Amino acid sequence: MPKKAREWGALDVKRAQHSGANDRNEWHAVGGVAGLMIQVAPSGAKSWLLRTAIGTRRRAIGLGSYPEVSLADARDRAREAKRKIAEGIDPIAERKATKAALAAAEARAMTFADAVEAYLKEQLEGLRNAKHRAQWRSTLETYALPEMGKILVSDVTTQDVLRALKPIWGKKAETASRVRGRIEAVIAWAEASGYRAKGDNPARWDGNLKLLLPTRSKSAPKGKQPALARGDAQRWFFDLRGRDGMGSRALEFLVLTAARSGEVRGATWSEIDLGAGLWVIPAERMKAGREHRVPLPAAAVALVENLPRMKGSDLVFTAARGGMLSDMTLSATMRRMHADAVEMAGGDEAAGYLDPSSRRPAVPHGLRSTFRSWTADVGYDRDMAEIALAHEVGSEVERAYQRSDMIERRRAMMDRWADFLAGRDRGVVIELRTA
Repeated sequence: MPKKAREWGALDVKRAQHSGANDRNEWHAVGGVAGLMIQVAPSGAKSWLLRTAIGTRRRAIGLGSYPEVSLADARDRAREAKRKIAEGIDPIAERKATKAALAAAEARAMTFADAVEAYLKEQLEGLRNAKHRAQWRSTLETYALPEMGKILVSDVTTQDVLRALKPIWGKKAETASRVRGRIEAVIAWAEASGYRAKGDNPARWDGNLKLLLPTRSKSAPKGKQPALARGDAQRWFFDLRGRDGMGSRALEFLVLTAARSGEVRGATWSEIDLGAGLWVIPAERMKAGREHRVPLPAAAVALVENLPRMKGSDLVFTAARGGMLSDMTLSATMRRMHADAVEMAGGDEAAGYLDPSSRRPAVPHGLRSTFRSWTADVGYDRDMAEIALAHEVGSEVERAYQRSDMIERRRAMMDRWADFLAGRDRGVVIELRTA
C-alpha cells in the first residue's frame, strides 16, 4: 500500500521553495487528495497539479496557479477531477474542448467594422491602383459602417444592408451599387473565414435585394440620351486617356470621331486609311444606309496606330477573346468613370459626369450631343455639323443637289474638336456662310 502523504496546511504551501539543486520544476505532495501536488519552478512560481491515472495512462492535470488558487480550492478541484474520471470523463480533453469552443465564440464575435478592416488588409493588397483601394475604404466607411459597423458580422441581416443602401439608392445609384457589392464581398469573406455561418449572403442582389430595391431601369427617367456637359469634357477626356483597356480606346475613338457605338465597334482595318487620315464606313454599316466618310484628327490616327492587331481578325477594336466589343463594354467604361469620380469626391454625385439638364450620368451615345452642342457654341455651320454626325440634311430635293460632304472643312472642324478635348483650344470659330 503506497505511503500516504502528510497533509499540508496553507503556511506549508506558502513556505515551499525550490531547492536550487537543479533547473527543473520540483513537485511536493500536499496530502488531502491522493496525487495532489504543488509544483515549484526554479523562479519560485508555484502551481497545482493532480497526478492520476486516466484510463491506462498516468497524467498530470493542471489545476491553476498559486496563490490565485488556494490550497483548499486546489483540493476541491482535485476531487472534482477524480469524480469526472470515475464517470469516464477525461478532464484534459474536456478542458481542450471548452477552450476551443470559447475561441470559436470569440472569433464569431467579430463586428462588421472589424470584418471590413480585416478584409481590406487581406484582400486589397492585390489592387495595384492606390485610388481604388482608397475608394473601397471610403465608400464602406461613409455608407455602410454608420448603420452596420457595430453589428456582429455573424448577425448582419438583409434589413441591416437595406438601412445602409436606401438613403443613397435613388440619389447616388452608381455609388449605392458599388457599396452593395462591397458589403457582399466582406460578408462572403467572413463566411469563408469562419466568422459567420455559411448561407445566403444578405447583400446578394439576385433573388434578394433586387426584390426590395428599385432597379435603375424603373427609376431612371425616360428621354434623350444623357450627354456630357461641355464644361466637363476636358476633365472627362483626361480621365479616359488615363485608363487601360480596349473599351477605353474604343470610347476615345468614338468621341474623337463623333461616331455611333456600333460604327466604332464594327470598324475594320480595311475601312481606315491612316496615311490619308480617313475612315470610310460602308453603307451597310450605317444607320441611314449611305456610305459615310470620317476625317480622322491626328489624335485618332495616333490612337489607331498604337493599337495591337489581332491575328485573323480585321476588327480594329477586338474583345479579349476575339470578336467585336459589346455595346455594354463602352457603357460600362463610362459608368465606372462616373462612379470613380463621385467616390473620389466623397460621394458627391455632382463631381461625376452628369447631363446638365437631366442630371443623369452621361452615356456613350450622349457624346454625340456634346459634340453637336460644341459645334453650335463655337459657330460651325449647322449642315456641316449634321453631316459629321451622319444625319440627313435638308429635303430630298436639296440632298439630290448637295453632293459634297464637306470633307476638308469637316477635317478642320474635327481637328479643332480634338484640340478642345485635349485642352489645347479655347477659341471661338465664326464661320461665314457663302450666299
